[in-house]
Amino acid sequence: MAGNINNFINSFQKDLARQNRFDVSIPIPLTLIQYRSISQQLTFRCENANLPGRTINTTDQKIYNITEKFPNQTSYQDMDLTFIVGGDMAEKQFFDAWLELINPSTNFNFKYKSDYATSITINQYDITNNLTYSVELIDAFPIAVNQMDLDWSNDGIHKLTVVFAYTYWKNNSLNNILQSGLTGGIASGISSIAGPGGLGGSLF
Repeated sequence: MAGNINNFINSFQKDLARQNRFDVSIPIPLTLIQYRSISQQLTFRCENANLPGRTINTTDQKIYNITEKFPNQTSYQDMDLTFIVGGDMAEKQFFDAWLELINPSTNFNFKYKSDYATSITINQYDITNNLTYSVELIDAFPIAVNQMDLDWSNDGIHKLTVVFAYTYWKNNSLNNILQSGLTGGIASGISSIAGPGGLGGSLF
């Protein structure tokens, strides 16, 4: 028992990850280049974010009298980002313009995704500001700009929550990149050994 307690204590020798040590980078789509000055400001104004999850959906298949689960699809949840809004309402105006770009209210014809999608990067830091984890949301774009309440009895500051959709996310952390390269190398090696005919094909 004493050994287990010591092991438990030793597991906390390193500092724990902190929720408030993060930043978010949102590059401006080229079609919104007139708002480029707000890009860096959004990094400083993003008050709330999350590190995205990933879910593998499964299908049940009955084999004899046992039901097994088999993966069939990967799904990703939308991302909510909350921003502190400046007195000039620049954040609100920018995201309004982004939604207008996606679906202009003059004709409500949707634009091509390449015109409005971007890649959002979310970074996690330790207490000494070293980057410890980084993810990139691929082909991200806003799908909802939430309402901002007005109230004469409340002198609080405005905060704006924007919901983003994206195709998938990837881990940009060094360890993950190395692992992906190793996995990809193993897969390529197997393919080259197998040849066009698969593992059962001739090597000559």
